[in-house]
Amino acid sequence: MDITTGTRASDAERARVADLLGRHMSDGRLDAVEYNDRLAQVYATATREDLDQVLRDLPELPNRSEVAVSRSSSRTRLPIWQQIEGTAWLAVGLLCVAIWGMISVTAGEFTYPWPIWVIGPWGAVLVFRVVAGWESAACRPRPRRLSA
Repeated sequence: MDITTGTRASDAERARVADLLGRHMSDGRLDAVEYNDRLAQVYATATREDLDQVLRDLPELPNRSEVAVSRSSSRTRLPIWQQIEGTAWLAVGLLCVAIWGMISVTAGEFTYPWPIWVIGPWGAVLVFRVVAGWESAACRPRPRRLSA
């Protein structure tokens, strides 16, 4: 923090404040007219204090690096429908193994391990869909086109 008042603002500081104003506008805190007025004020200002006044009534925004980290961590998670399918696969697989186990105990010997025909192909399809990533790519937000 600067102790002296009247410290001149640099072009980089003006660009940073202009970027923050753009982010506030994209979040819906500013309309286009107010954004243009504030942007004109940013590039007309000479001191850091005047730059701070442009942002005085707007909340503090997280750094772009923090936003990028949170977005990248959310991309590594499986989509909710794949989590549901995986849970269903696990539940049905455990149920089949339990039924096979009861049949084997009742018969007094290990019977044919038929649950592999339920668990194996279904699991292979689920793994293929996760690795291929086709479905999760279809649900990612697409970049908006700006009209001229």
